[in-house]
Amino acid sequence: MALSLMDALKKIQELPVEPRSQMECLESALGMVAAQDYRARYDLPPFANAAMDGFAIGAGKGGRWRVVGRILAGEEPQSPLGPGEAVRIMTGARIPEGSQAVVPIEEVQEEGEWILVPESIKAGAHIRQAGEDVARDSILVEGGEELTPFKLALLASQGYSYLHVYKRPRVTIFATGSELAMHYEPLAPNQIYNSNTPSLLTRARELGCEVAFVQSSADSLEAIQEAIAQSLESDLIVTSGGVSVGDADYTKEAFKAMGMELFFEKLQIKPGKPTTLGRIGSTYILNLPGNPLAAQLNFELIGRLLINRLRGLKAFYLRPIQTQLARPITNKPGRATIIPGYFDGHHFHPDTKRAPGMVGTMARSNGFIILAPEVERLEGVVRFIPLWPFYASKPEPILSS
Repeated sequence: MALSLMDALKKIQELPVEPRSQMECLESALGMVAAQDYRARYDLPPFANAAMDGFAIGAGKGGRWRVVGRILAGEEPQSPLGPGEAVRIMTGARIPEGSQAVVPIEEVQEEGEWILVPESIKAGAHIRQAGEDVARDSILVEGGEELTPFKLALLASQGYSYLHVYKRPRVTIFATGSELAMHYEPLAPNQIYNSNTPSLLTRARELGCEVAFVQSSADSLEAIQEAIAQSLESDLIVTSGGVSVGDADYTKEAFKAMGMELFFEKLQIKPGKPTTLGRIGSTYILNLPGNPLAAQLNFELIGRLLINRLRGLKAFYLRPIQTQLARPITNKPGRATIIPGYFDGHHFHPDTKRAPGMVGTMARSNGFIILAPEVERLEGVVRFIPLWPFYASKPEPILSS
């Protein structure tokens, strides 16, 4: 019996996944996921400093201040400022004790060793206070967060050189079928080029995985089983379709013969009803439909969610964006229906060419919506699911109805 989409997603959310971890140098950790919390070792800035070039002034209410020195960035102030005293100061330089504010150089009139300062002086103006950016012992990055260039910059500002991170999931992509040729091979009569493998391989890599490619050399149960056995060190094996046009039984038979535990075998979804998820030992198996659009869309729903979990992401749930539908959609009810299309920042435009076997649709799309099973006609607000990283830490409604 086919499983509903929401039940299938719930199964994936509850799977016993234990990402592996390692130490990684900061510069190589981009896109990896922190395996622990990281706290600030120091205040940032570590000391009060000038936000711009100008004069740090001591106590007073406007008028004339005597300039008693100069402080460059990286220099230590020689002494506190007394009332009526000022020092020329550069951006980033440490503020001397006794300073009430920094006055920008363009607001000051210089007269020899004296400066004229406007009457209106705001206490603390143009001074970056110690810890105003980051307070010591505050959390910089939580375990389960992806390490972006900006989070890595934050960690570098605190002197972290090596990070405890989750390893990138190992994903093996299978290609089987005598009717398929790879893009680097000549086409034999009655063959077509395999677009699924390059799509799934590069998308898994884009999602933060280490990817391997296995092409079965023979259309036999034994050949596929041998390829499976060589791939069981992976965290996830992804296949699409079967070994001949319209027949996926060989591939499933090979996995079942290897002892695959099934979580589900069919989904109440279109396109892509024949989607299978299982496990052999600690290796998860995702068998996708052979039709390119169906394979790509179901990988975005099922594969991406599972990969997010294997990466160790704390926020791994798909997060929709509410937007307006550009034009009404009519639909045959009964199953959840995935509609790919393009979100322009204001409206979602459903693609007009979305037959399961099409390759060009996803090249024009940046996300999709999912119609609830009962929908016959839809207009107005929809829940758009983007292809770019946009995830939630708890389940959110994703069906449009």
